[in-house]
Amino acid sequence: MPLKNIYKLLRFLFVIFSIILLIFCLFYLFTYTYPFFFALLIAFLLNPLVNFLELRFKFNRPLATFLSILFVLVIIMGVTTFLIIELINGTTYLAVQIPYHFKTLVTFIQDLVTQHVIPVYQKLTSMISMLDPNQQNAILNNVQNMGDNLASSGAVLLQQLLQQIPSLLSNLPSYLSVLVFSFLGTFFISKDWYKLRELFLNIIPKSFSTSGSEVFKGLKKALFGFIKAQIILISITAIIVLIGLLCLQVEHAITIAIITGLIDLLPYLGTGLIFIPWILYMFLTGNYFLTIGLSILYFTVVIQRQLMEPKVLSNNIGLNPLATLISLFAGFQLWGLLGLMIGPVILVILNTLYQTGVIEQLWLYINGNKNSH
Repeated sequence: MPLKNIYKLLRFLFVIFSIILLIFCLFYLFTYTYPFFFALLIAFLLNPLVNFLELRFKFNRPLATFLSILFVLVIIMGVTTFLIIELINGTTYLAVQIPYHFKTLVTFIQDLVTQHVIPVYQKLTSMISMLDPNQQNAILNNVQNMGDNLASSGAVLLQQLLQQIPSLLSNLPSYLSVLVFSFLGTFFISKDWYKLRELFLNIIPKSFSTSGSEVFKGLKKALFGFIKAQIILISITAIIVLIGLLCLQVEHAITIAIITGLIDLLPYLGTGLIFIPWILYMFLTGNYFLTIGLSILYFTVVIQRQLMEPKVLSNNIGLNPLATLISLFAGFQLWGLLGLMIGPVILVILNTLYQTGVIEQLWLYINGNKNSH
């Protein structure tokens, strides 16, 4: 192999090793300091509001930061209070309605067992009695093993779910401490945002700060575009659900629409968590009008999400719709439901690095081109 190609290979391996090392260091650092990563992200998102209060109302930086954090907390508490009140009203309504629906469900199950299950059982019993003893024992053993497996699996699942409750409660102080440190970190980072920015720019090399600034601007634009796209998508879902539920004359339509829109942040599975059990219950209780109506509404929501998501993401982030669709599919295949969020984020980062020339600079470095410096 020519010496020039060996140098190219070494530079390529050095770039790959540096990227892997950087990712590992960031992951290791995040593990022990993640509240402050959250604080940095919150401070970044709050910075336009802090700047507005500082410039428009002539507040000093610490006061503007405090008011911005207070504003966010008030909104969070207000939304939480609204959801709790709606939940209380909803549970009060369900406390009246569930006994009636439960009686209807029990009656339906009794009729189902009487009209269908018992005759089938009798036929199976008569068929089994015609077999020789060895075949009867084999069938009975298989049925018994199947029942034992189902029972043990159900017991294990129930045990795991119950064991999670004490774990969540025991971790509650940890969650609160993370929240406190995150907001404290947000205050101090946001208060000294531009001082910390200047300090950071003075530490790193100028060539790196120039390209890093372009990458930061691109990621900032893409981040806000991604957030805007998700807000648009869940808003469309909530509006469609609200209109559909109002047409079906379902009570608490606004609350259900809001909750469905928020759950729709988990694509594919999100709306199904609400609609699929609801549709099944309506079918089993004989309410075929709501069964058909909710089914049509559910499929409408799913289809519009699949059609709108690539287009909305591409318009707000500046990505090709096909590339966005591929990132969604690849992310889902690699990381499951979480990958539907991770895939577009990775694509945004790669696209930003390409648009700002970072990938080109790395390629020039690998090839030994002096323009890369």
